[in-house]
Amino acid sequence: QEDPSWWRWVPGAQWRHPSGAPESIVGRDREPVVQIAWQDAQAYARWAGKRLPTEAEWEWAARGGLKNMEYPWGAESVDKGKIKANTWQGKFPYQDEAKDGYKFTTAPVKSFQANGFGLSDMGGNVWEWCFDNYRPDYYKVLKPKLAISPKGPKDSFDPDEPGIPKKVMRGGSFLCNDSYCASYRVAARMKSSPDSGLEHTGFRCVKDL
Repeated sequence: QEDPSWWRWVPGAQWRHPSGAPESIVGRDREPVVQIAWQDAQAYARWAGKRLPTEAEWEWAARGGLKNMEYPWGAESVDKGKIKANTWQGKFPYQDEAKDGYKFTTAPVKSFQANGFGLSDMGGNVWEWCFDNYRPDYYKVLKPKLAISPKGPKDSFDPDEPGIPKKVMRGGSFLCNDSYCASYRVAARMKSSPDSGLEHTGFRCVKDL
């Protein structure tokens, strides 16, 4: 019988030891940093003179100049044609066929074709923290509807876990598959508590001009 428990707690897992000690990041310097909580990503961005993107900024960047397309690369399904991103191919969560060359793990940045803005891995590889608090209805109640670069709600509310504040994550990861999430879609949204650190969660920074 298949074991449904595919998540596990690994003591000592952190950005220097993504899968837990004694494994290290040696030889993985071209891969995205993972096991990063929102607070850590925010602190790094400030230290670097940058910031985390808002959810609206992230989606604009992910689209790469394309309009009304479902994915950063266009309209074609992730499983059709050439390999487009580091995602899960096969039967999730028991069989990863790894047609993209990466099994249960991150891929080096720029392993796949960039989007129209020259940005790599806007779909798949790792989830990326955004600055925004999470509310499922935010874009439905946003006024005005055509707000330019909205900054996100003032507070967070997740009806699935009302007592836990959440931050927005975007982009999907190497664990995303068409059969259950397809979160490499540019409009797909996810949320997590800001203290979460996972092997498929990272971030990217933006800088004001």
